[in-house]
Amino acid sequence: MVLHKTYDVVSREKAMEAASHTLESGTENLGEQLRSFIVEVHEDFKELQKFYSVGLSQNGILEVGEYLARKTNEIVVRFERELFDGDDQQAKVDYHLMRAFLRQRVEELRAQYQLIENIKPLLGDWVQGLVEFCEGRQKVTPVVGRHAGNVLSLANRGITELTDQISSEKFEWNGSRSSAYQAAQLMEDLRSNLQEAYGFYTGYDPMFTWWTSQPWEELGPRLSAYVSVIRKYLVGITSNKEDAIVGQPIGRNGIVSALANEYIAYTPEELILIGEKQYKWCEAEAIKASREIGYGSDWRKAQEEVKNMFAEPGQQPTLVHELAQEAIDYVIKQDMVTVPEIARKYWRTFMMSPARQKVNPFFLGGESIIVSYPTNNMSHEDKLMVMRGNSYPFSRSTVFHEVIPGHHLQYHYMARYKPYRRLFHTPFSTEGWAFYWELILWDRDFADTPENRLGMLFWHMHRCVRIIFSLNFHLGKWTPQQCIDTLVDRVGHERATAEGEVRRSFNGDYGPLYQAGYMLGALQLYQLRKELVNTGKMSEKAFHDRVLKENNMPIELLRALLKGEKLGNSYEASWRFYDLEKDHHRC
Repeated sequence: MVLHKTYDVVSREKAMEAASHTLESGTENLGEQLRSFIVEVHEDFKELQKFYSVGLSQNGILEVGEYLARKTNEIVVRFERELFDGDDQQAKVDYHLMRAFLRQRVEELRAQYQLIENIKPLLGDWVQGLVEFCEGRQKVTPVVGRHAGNVLSLANRGITELTDQISSEKFEWNGSRSSAYQAAQLMEDLRSNLQEAYGFYTGYDPMFTWWTSQPWEELGPRLSAYVSVIRKYLVGITSNKEDAIVGQPIGRNGIVSALANEYIAYTPEELILIGEKQYKWCEAEAIKASREIGYGSDWRKAQEEVKNMFAEPGQQPTLVHELAQEAIDYVIKQDMVTVPEIARKYWRTFMMSPARQKVNPFFLGGESIIVSYPTNNMSHEDKLMVMRGNSYPFSRSTVFHEVIPGHHLQYHYMARYKPYRRLFHTPFSTEGWAFYWELILWDRDFADTPENRLGMLFWHMHRCVRIIFSLNFHLGKWTPQQCIDTLVDRVGHERATAEGEVRRSFNGDYGPLYQAGYMLGALQLYQLRKELVNTGKMSEKAFHDRVLKENNMPIELLRALLKGEKLGNSYEASWRFYDLEKDHHRC
C-alpha cells in the first residue's frame, strides 16, 4: 500500500522529470517557483478531494496518498539543495511549511485508511459495491442497469442482516465507541454520495431506472435505520445525536506527532503544566478583582454577579457594535496596528441559531461576527444560561477577539498578503493571534474595572483549562464528563456552555491541538514580541503589521523568518518560549 511506503521510493522518476520541467513563464526564480508549486498542490489536492468524495473509499485514499508522496519527492528534488544553499529566507520557510503540510495530509490519510479497516465488521461486502457505484459515476463509467440493481439489492440484504444482529445484541463488536460513531458518520456520507450518483442516472438512462427503482426505494430507509441502530447499540446514543459527546483520543504518540508538525518543542505533559501555571496566575488575579467588588477571596461569587450583567433581549447586537468600536478606536489611537478602512468599516453581524449554540455557546467570528444570544423559543433555564455566559464583561473580550484587532483584521490581511500561505492554517497562529490581543490589552489596563477584569479572566482561565482538558482527553486520561466538570468547577462555566465547549472540541472537525492553540500560540507571540519589540528591534506597530502580512504558519517558523535565523533543510522545533522553572505570568 502506497501509504506504508517511504516517500523516497514513490515515483522517483516522475519527481526527476518534474525537476527538469521549465515553467511556461521562464522568468520565475526559485522562490517564485516554489510558491507556484504550493498553489498547484493546493488546487490539485482540492480537486482530488472533490473527486474522491466518498469517505469509505480506500481506493480514493490510496490515489490521493500516491499523489502526495509524489509531490513530497518532487519538492525535495526540485528545491531542496539549491534553496538551502541560497539566502531566500521566505522560500526556506515556504519549503518547511509545504513539507509539513504534505506530511500531515499523509498522516491523516493513514488514519482514515486504518479507521476503515477497524470498522470493516460494520461494513460488510456490500459496502464496496456501493462505493464503486459512486466512483463509477464520478468517472462516468458506462453503467449496466442490471448490475446496478444487483449492487443495491445485495446492499439491502446486507444492511438488514447487520441491523437485525446489532439490534438483537447478537453482534460482537470489539471496536471503540468512537469508531462506531465514525462508522455511522461515514454511512451518512455514503448515503449522500449515493443520492447524488443515483440522481445522475435515473430518468436519463431507461435501463438503469427500470432495474434500480425498487431496490433504491428500499435503500434509503434501510441505511437510515442502520445508522440509528449503530448509534443506539454501539455508541450509546439514545436521544438526539447532537446531544452526544463522542471523541477518539489519539494517544500520546499522536499528540507528539501533531506537536512536531506544529513546531512545538514541548511534551504534552509540559504543555499541561503551562496551562496549570497560567491558571494559577489567573486565579490570583481573580481574587484581587473579587476583593475590589466586595466578595473577599471568593472570586466565584464575584463572577456570579458579573454574569448577571447581561444585555436585555434585543440589545445584544447594539452592545456588540459598541464594544467593537471601543476596541477599534483604542488600537488606532494607540497606533498599535494598521487598520485599513475596508476592514474597519465593513464587517457584518449575524445571529447564531439555537442549534448552533449547542456546539458553540459563545460568539464566533472571522470575516463577520456571529452573536450568541437566546431566542424566544428556548427554555427559561437555557435563556438565562446563554445570557449569563455572554454578559457585558464576558462579551468585551469576545468581541475584539473576533473583530478588530482579532480575527476580522487577521482575515482581511490573510486574503491580501501571501494568500497562498492560507493553506498552512494552524490554530497556534490563527487563534493565537486573537488571544494574544487579550494578553496585550490586559497589560494596557483595557479592563478598567474589577468586573471587566473578571470578564477577561474568565477567558484567560478558559484558555488555560482548554490546554489541560483537551490534552488529558487525548492522552486517554479524562472522559468528556471530566472535561465538562473541570470547565464548570475551575472556570465558572454554566453547565450548558461547558457541554457545548466539550462537544465542539471532540465532535466537530477540530484537530486535537486546536483548543490548546489559543493560549500556547498567544504565549509564543507574546514571547516573540518581547524578543523584537521590547529590545527595540521593531516598533509595536511594525511587529503587528509584519505578523499579519506573513499570513499563517507555526509561530516558531514565523520567529525564524522575522529574526533571520538559520534554517536548514531538516529544521525541527527547538524554541522554548515558556520558562517552566519560573512561577510567574506568561513567558
